[in-house]
Amino acid sequence: MATRSRTQNSILNIVTGLGGYVINTILGFVCRIVFIRCLTAEYLGISGLFTNILTMLSLAELGIGNAIVFALYKPLAIKDESKIASLMRYYAKAYRIIGIVVAIFGLCMIPFLGLVIKDPPNIKENLYVIYLIYLFNPSSSYFFSYKSSLIMADQQNYIVTGLNYIITILQSIVQMIYLLLTKEYMGYLIIQTIGILSNNLIISYIANKKYPYIKSKDVSPLKQDEKKSLTSNIKALTIWKLSGLLVNNTDNIIITYFNGLATVGLSSNYTLLSNTLNTLLNQIFNGIGASVGNYNAVESRDKKIELFNFINLINFWLFGWATLGIVVLSSDIVEICFGKNYVLPFSIPCIVGLNFYMIGMQSAVWTYKNSMGLFRQGRYLLIVTAILNLVLSLALGKLWGLFGILFATTISRLLTNTWYDPYVVYKYGLEEDPKQYFKKYINLFLLLIITILGTLFLCSFINMPYIYKIIIKFLVCIIFPNIIFYIYFYRKKEFLYFKDFINKLINLILKK
Repeated sequence: MATRSRTQNSILNIVTGLGGYVINTILGFVCRIVFIRCLTAEYLGISGLFTNILTMLSLAELGIGNAIVFALYKPLAIKDESKIASLMRYYAKAYRIIGIVVAIFGLCMIPFLGLVIKDPPNIKENLYVIYLIYLFNPSSSYFFSYKSSLIMADQQNYIVTGLNYIITILQSIVQMIYLLLTKEYMGYLIIQTIGILSNNLIISYIANKKYPYIKSKDVSPLKQDEKKSLTSNIKALTIWKLSGLLVNNTDNIIITYFNGLATVGLSSNYTLLSNTLNTLLNQIFNGIGASVGNYNAVESRDKKIELFNFINLINFWLFGWATLGIVVLSSDIVEICFGKNYVLPFSIPCIVGLNFYMIGMQSAVWTYKNSMGLFRQGRYLLIVTAILNLVLSLALGKLWGLFGILFATTISRLLTNTWYDPYVVYKYGLEEDPKQYFKKYINLFLLLIITILGTLFLCSFINMPYIYKIIIKFLVCIIFPNIIFYIYFYRKKEFLYFKDFINKLINLILKK
């Protein structure tokens, strides 16, 4: 596929992802307020509990989606319709089995609901009927939504995400109107089910129209060695994702153990900001993932390296700038939104910012790692990260409280995937000396530290009423770091590549 087409697809994917995420987040917040105002707290609890149960059941899917998407990159790039059809047939069978398994396990949970919900909620609807509706949504989705992966692998995420956001927005509006008029929960759930089913059916229809050959009855089955390779990748991804869940979901439990639920609430104000920024910025890398996969499937080694350096520059600029904002401004944002009593010591935004940066700076690496199919390398490493994080959190939490628990995450990541994943991408994917990456990583981190210190120094001179002080601090955080980053990068090859990319993009838009 031509470079122009990759560029167009990437930009459409990014714009759709960013715009949809922002609109959906705001609308979701409004919808939650309406939900709370129109229904009792029991309904909110039921929603949270059933969502968590079915999220756990949906872990059966872990790994299959990414493995199949990677397998589709090359056939799509060279337009091998026979191989695409074979992969989709295999994918369809796998997902039908998963759908049935999720449904069976979900039904097996019904007798145990009474043990989980000790005090029956004071609601007029039948609890088990509500649960069955919740169960129907993910179970039925597996029979349709697998086709969305083909569209995404073909660099057209904007179709999938755009449709999803449109239906979700319409669904949320109808649900809010319905709740305001009736204050009735069952109809609210049925509207949600109709939305999910509509999304699945439309995506399936679009995929069948765009790729009619996948519906052919004369499809060759995958060869045994291809199935073996896919199975191996799926296993590796499953281990990696399950380990990631352990790493990312133990801190709050340990914080509660050492410091209580109140501290979890205080720290969550800071982590909510960093998580929102992380999700928002990763819409960019999600948007380019398929185009990078397509590019790496057909381009030379030198071009792969050139593109990686460009993406890594964007990665640092975005996440470095956001990290600076977390360190310098997060306490001010918390104070404005929640009050002075919720502001934590300066060491907390510093360590939250450091963890955010370490994870964020892996975005370019993970984009390449996934697009090159390097799933098996380091598949057990996140288990080590999870164990280290747990042990160090217990030790440092006892010593330094909240800061120690968050710092344990920093150490455990630094000792494992922060260095290993780039090593794998450079050694096995780009076939380059990994020392080049680590040298650049250290230089960029030092640049960020100097920029943060410079920003804090400039902000220390701001002496005026509080609101005006915050506005000036925001302006300093917008202007100063970008000037420093520009001075540092403007002569480097990857920045020249970036300028050339922007010029081509402008020409592309003007031609339109």
